[in-house]
Amino acid sequence: MTTVHDSAVTTIAGDLSVWPASTAEAQPGDLAVGGVPLAEIAERFGTPVYVLDEAEVRDRCRTYRNAFPDTEILYAAKAFLCRAMIHWMDEEGLGLDVCSAGELELAVMSGFPPERIVLHGNAKSPRDLESALRLGVGRIVIDSPSEIARLAAAVGPRGHQKVMVRVVPGISAGGHEKIRTGTEDQKFGLSISDGYAQHAIARILGQPQLELTGLHCHLGSQITSVKPYLAAVRRLVGLMARLHEQHGLVLPELDLGGGHGIAYRSGERALDLTTLARKVRAELTEACAAAGLAVPRLIIEPGRAIAGPAGIALYRVLVVKRTAGRTYVAVDGGMSDNPRPALYGVHYALRLIGRHTTADRAPVTVVGRHCEAGDVLAADVELPADVRPGDLLAVPVAGAYHLSMASGYNLVGRPPVAAVHEGRARLLVRRESLDDIRSRDVGL
Repeated sequence: MTTVHDSAVTTIAGDLSVWPASTAEAQPGDLAVGGVPLAEIAERFGTPVYVLDEAEVRDRCRTYRNAFPDTEILYAAKAFLCRAMIHWMDEEGLGLDVCSAGELELAVMSGFPPERIVLHGNAKSPRDLESALRLGVGRIVIDSPSEIARLAAAVGPRGHQKVMVRVVPGISAGGHEKIRTGTEDQKFGLSISDGYAQHAIARILGQPQLELTGLHCHLGSQITSVKPYLAAVRRLVGLMARLHEQHGLVLPELDLGGGHGIAYRSGERALDLTTLARKVRAELTEACAAAGLAVPRLIIEPGRAIAGPAGIALYRVLVVKRTAGRTYVAVDGGMSDNPRPALYGVHYALRLIGRHTTADRAPVTVVGRHCEAGDVLAADVELPADVRPGDLLAVPVAGAYHLSMASGYNLVGRPPVAAVHEGRARLLVRRESLDDIRSRDVGL
């Protein structure tokens, strides 16, 4: 525990280790992030509300740049994207990895340089490709053989587009089976083992308007071990060596994707970025030397590891229901603003904020307001036994895959996003209103 003497605020450690570094407690139960009390944010913007600590986002970008000084770092926009986030990534020197025309056009319309953007997607729509070519996206990652002819035709005989090929290295890694994308039996990429990747690359080389710059892979999400990345390096360099032998091809880029695991609760393991950077660089150098290849420029695509720990979700308790076997605490949000517990069975460490209590802690199940029995935000978590309607609950590590995956279920409207920085809070994304919902309904 450290004390900030000039503000008489105590910085919290221990069970708040997964919170933003700026998290502080001016008095018991009254947490502030970025110098702004969370209870004040809930009062000003209403609940549910997402809070994003700008300094934490920027610090995490700089941590990546320091750990990977010779690497191109692309922020994975699917984790969370808004105009402010785009601006922060630009200022911090990161590129962007986007998955749709929507993400791409928002980025470019916000002033982000299109040449620093990479477009992904296992099933890119005509609009996705049209937007990418019209706006001058830096690279397009080819994910299937049919994309090659479509893209070449769209580029035209006099055009030019840099591309990469997403390959499947046959490596199982990730925190849940639904987010493991480096294995053979899933929708992404082209397999090395069955020859589909090599065949696609040969076809690309026959399209002079497409410039193949490198190989891409993404193993999955919430990976906390370095070993899968090292295995991926070996397999991709092996493929590069075969391509050099067969076609005389020297690829200047190698993209290892993202999926860097973070801790959602105190004591959980996170991926060690310093170790990852050191070992990946050593493995890449050694593998290329053994194959007689020049070392390609490394690219990585962190998303969750930048945005996730910088975000907090705030909810208001609506109902406390005690049954014979369980206590349910129902809040004013749920699976429409955070579907991850229902999708992946993830666990969060919630905290009562806004008031001090000396009550003992007791196990409760925090549920949402939606008409689904599976609308559970946190099962069997400990909260003060006197939790009651009107209380505020805060969920840390809520900056990634919350708003980006939010839905319109029960037409409750998606929450707003407020940024905090140096004692000030400002709105980044407003709350989706009933008028917004009504305006889309045009038939009668």
